Amino acid sequence: MDNYLEVFKALGDKTRLRIMRLLSITGRQVCVCEIMDALGLPQYQVSKHLTILKNAKLVKGQRRGTWVYYSPLKKNSSFKRQLFKLLREQLSDAEFLEDERKLKRRLELRKKAQ
Repeated sequence: MDNYLEVFKALGDKTRLRIMRLLSITGRQVCVCEIMDALGLPQYQVSKHLTILKNAKLVKGQRRGTWVYYSPLKKNSSFKRQLFKLLREQLSDAEFLEDERKLKRRLELRKKAQ
């Protein structure tokens, strides 16, 4: 059973909403450094918010060398599927759209590096 209270507490912060929206729209793992660039926030701040989201079982992280890559933790849960859909489709203020634009531009660097 999902811990709804913990989930909503974790999402009760704008920065964490911004992070969750980015992770829910990408469809792939995103490095902490890519989130930092998209949001214009320092590493320690992004990592602090990701830890809260991880403790709420909303994201999972995988270490690769120096960096940790995060993705939404999608279980066979109707609640989480609907939550991620809500984040993708309903958070459309200018700030959220600008975050998305910056992340897409940052993820393009992966293609160029290959």
